[in-house]
Amino acid sequence: MKWRCTRCGKPHAEDDPPCDECGHNAFEKAIVRVDESGDDRSGGERSGSEPIPSGTVETGPEYVWACTNCGREHVRNTPPCSRCGNPDLERVEQTYEGLERDLDTPSWFEVAKPYLPIFVAIGVIVALFATGIVSPTILPGIGPPSPPDAPGQDSTASGLDLEAVDQAVHDRLKEEREPSERRTYDDGLAGYAEYQNQRIVVIEFEDRTPDRVNADEFDHNCEAAVQGAPAVLTDVSVDDYADESGLAADIASALRSQYGDDMRTGFDAEGIDVHVAPNGDVYAFYAAC
Repeated sequence: MKWRCTRCGKPHAEDDPPCDECGHNAFEKAIVRVDESGDDRSGGERSGSEPIPSGTVETGPEYVWACTNCGREHVRNTPPCSRCGNPDLERVEQTYEGLERDLDTPSWFEVAKPYLPIFVAIGVIVALFATGIVSPTILPGIGPPSPPDAPGQDSTASGLDLEAVDQAVHDRLKEEREPSERRTYDDGLAGYAEYQNQRIVVIEFEDRTPDRVNADEFDHNCEAAVQGAPAVLTDVSVDDYADESGLAADIASALRSQYGDDMRTGFDAEGIDVHVAPNGDVYAFYAAC
C-alpha cells in the first residue's frame, strides 16, 4: 500500500519521512475515496470509519519538531535548535491556538497610546506659538540674527536706560520735523541698528569680525532700501547726564551734524541703537527707510 505526506499529499512507496516535496515528517496510508453512499470505487464499503465525502482528502494532523528548552518549532527534526542551540527536539502536533489573537490588527488608539504625552506636549507648544504667548524667534534658526556680544554696556550705563535713550532720540528728531514728515519708530529697524552698532564696537575693541547681515533679515515694514548711519560721540561722558533725554539730545545733534537733512526728511520709518563702549565713547547707529 502506498503512503502519502499528510501535508502536501505527495505519494511515497514507503513510510519513510521526511517528504521529498515539502519536508514534512508525517506520512499516512493512502485512503481510497468513496462516494456519498459509502461505497468505494471497487463496489465495497469502507468499514470501521465514516465515509469521506467525495472531492475531499483527509490529511490528518500535522506535526512539527519543538525544542524542549525554548519551544521553538522546526519543520524537520534537525537539531540543534536554531534559537537556543538545544540538541533535543520532540515531535508535537501543530496547533493554531492564539493565531486569531496574533493576527488581530490593533486600533490606531492602541498604537498611539504610548506617544500621547509627546503629542500633548507638541500641541501645547504649537498653541503657545499660535497665541503669541511665546515667540517663535526663540527657536534656533527662526527670527532675525542675534546681535554679536559686544564689550561695554548695551542696556544701562551710569544709571541711564539706553533703550529709553533710543526712543528719546526718535522723539527728539520727531519734534524737529515738519508735521507732514511723519516717521514711525520700527522695531525691526531698531534690531538691525543694534546688530550693526554692536558689530562696529566688536571690530573696534576686539580682534574679531562678526558676520555681515542684510537688513531684510530683520522684521521691518520697509518697502524701500534701508539706510544706515553710524555715529560716535567721543567728547561726552554718560556720567555727565542726569537723565536719558539729555544724552538723547546730544546724539540727535550729532546725527544732524553728520547727516544733515536726512535726519528730517525723505524717510517713513527709523530705528536707533545706543551703546557705551569700554572706553566711555557713545556709539549710535541710526537706520531708516
